This record gives sequence, structure tokens and C-alpha cells, in this order.
Amino acid sequence: MPLTLTPLPGIPSVQPGDDLAALILEGVRLAGLQLETNDILVLAQKIVSKAEDRRVHLATVAPSPEAQALAAQTEKDPRLVELILRESNEVLRYRPGLIIVEHKLGFVCANAGIDHSNVAGGEEWVLLLPENPDESARQLRYRLEAATQTRLGVLIIDSHGRAWRNGTVGMTIGISGLPGLVDLRGQPDLFGRALRVTQIGAADELAAAASLAMGQAAEGTPVVHARGFPYPLREGSLVELLREKSMDLFR
Repeated sequence: MPLTLTPLPGIPSVQPGDDLAALILEGVRLAGLQLETNDILVLAQKIVSKAEDRRVHLATVAPSPEAQALAAQTEKDPRLVELILRESNEVLRYRPGLIIVEHKLGFVCANAGIDHSNVAGGEEWVLLLPENPDESARQLRYRLEAATQTRLGVLIIDSHGRAWRNGTVGMTIGISGLPGLVDLRGQPDLFGRALRVTQIGAADELAAAASLAMGQAAEGTPVVHARGFPYPLREGSLVELLREKSMDLFR
């Protein structure tokens, strides 16, 4: 079965407390689809963060001396820098306009994933990543499976930059019901030789494809239905995709 990606129409601007499962089921209906076993729903991080009320008004943030010092070096709002520090394990690199951190969730990203774009209320409001995206994906998956009596997967994705490359791509920050990593070591190649190092970041590959289908600006399609994922579904988690520091040659 070929992989097909269908952006779901009719997803409204999400508000705190909104029922994402109900919104997705209505989007599936409007798209003329019916959820089937092994289908995957891919969600933009922003709608999860909004539903979980992860908005912060900068006027409520008191910057620490550390945040003020880093803000002076990066030419950023000290209040925003304070939030970046709170959401991070470690600051890895910085320059004017940019702070690269290890987020509390374990991955490396810019500005701790905190964003102004597509957040209602003006520049004083920012949106943090979900506190536990794996759990968010898990609870949403359970709701959808209970409503449809199907075995599903759920991905939560965000746009991240990458070392050595320009541009952002969709990357996984939360997983439930599908593999993050697919290990092909030991399987034969076309000539019968056993693969020795091949591990596929399958969830990130799907995240990038779904992000392309969603768009990155004002498209208003933050949920994508995926059918034909080429690997068996299983329980998965974000930690599969995070390289151990002892194996990281670039920090």
C-alpha cells in the first residue's frame, strides 16, 4: 500500500481545553475518510500546546540575572530568555537572535521551541511546547481508538533546524503507537549482505512528510492523516530518536 497523506480540513483555531479528539474525528469526516487500523494521525505541536494552555504572557515573567546577561548577548527580550532557560537543560550555543539549547525533553532545538507565530493576542504572548508530548500523544490515541475501535498511531511534530543544513523540517517530539526508530541491522541488502549500521528514523521521516503537507504559514491544516506507513506499528517513544551524549560528536 502506498503512503498517502491527507491534510484534514475544518480544524478550527484551537483554544485551551478544546477536545482535540473530537476535532480530529470531525476533520476525518469532512475529508471523506474513515479511520482504519494502522492509520496514523500527525499533529502540529501548536494545537496540542494551545489545547493544553501552554501560552505565557511575557508581562508575567520576571527575568533572572542569568537571563538578563544572556539577553544582552543575544539581543533578545530578557523575559523570553528567562522562559528559554526554564524550558532547557543546557544552553549549547548562542549568537544575536538565536539560542540553541538542549530542551528539557532531551532534544536540541532553537529557543527551546518557544514561538510567537500563530499565537493569538499579540507579541506579548508566546507558546511553550507541551510538557509531556509522548503522554499527550498517548491520551489522544486512546481517545481516538476508543471512538473508532481501530489500532492507530499518533505523532506530535514541530519544525526544527538541523546542524549543517539550512531550513527547517518537521521533526517528532511526541509518539504513541508507532516506532520512532526502525532497526534494520542484520537484515539482508539487495545482494544478501547483512546490514550493519542501518537504523531508520521512521517517525521523523513521517514527520517531515506530514509537515510538507501541513504547510508552515497560514494554511490552517495542523492535522494530517497518514495511511500506508511502511513499518509495523508498535509502542514507541521520543527517547528512541535521541542520541546519547556519549555518541554525540557535535556538542
